[in-house]
Amino acid sequence: MKRLLLVRHAKSSWNNPSLHDFDRPLNKRGFRDAPFMGQRLAALDNMPTRIITSPAKRAFATAAIIAQKMAIQEKQITTDENLYLADRSTILDLIKGLDNKLHEILIVGHNPGMTDLANHLQNDPIDNIPTCGLFCLDFEVSSWQTITRGSGRLLFFDYPKKHF
Repeated sequence: MKRLLLVRHAKSSWNNPSLHDFDRPLNKRGFRDAPFMGQRLAALDNMPTRIITSPAKRAFATAAIIAQKMAIQEKQITTDENLYLADRSTILDLIKGLDNKLHEILIVGHNPGMTDLANHLQNDPIDNIPTCGLFCLDFEVSSWQTITRGSGRLLFFDYPKKHF
């Protein structure tokens, strides 16, 4: 079995319009939501063994905060430049290229690619993965390469606005 957690980065700041999109930091709400959702993930039985994140400042900060709350070492976080504003097929290609020794993976990225991928991999469409939203799928496969459209089983979908 494989477990995939898709996380959209936490809320970012637009206070400095001269900043390049890639360099936008988390805002106050982002710094509230990321630790909260990390604590919720820490309660899971099967936690991810690897976190792969977009290198954008807001995505990496989200990944690092969540990892800390889950007691995952920073060396278990890898960045992939292809995740920055990636579309569904780019993220899916990354997943299909994962080592099959890894069973639980958390990917931190951006919309609309994350929501498109969530809808592609399971059969209960959602409108949107909100900022710092967690979308968790299980796959009854032994290989990441065999994941196909609709093959995921939704385990949970959680996001901060459900709680605040």
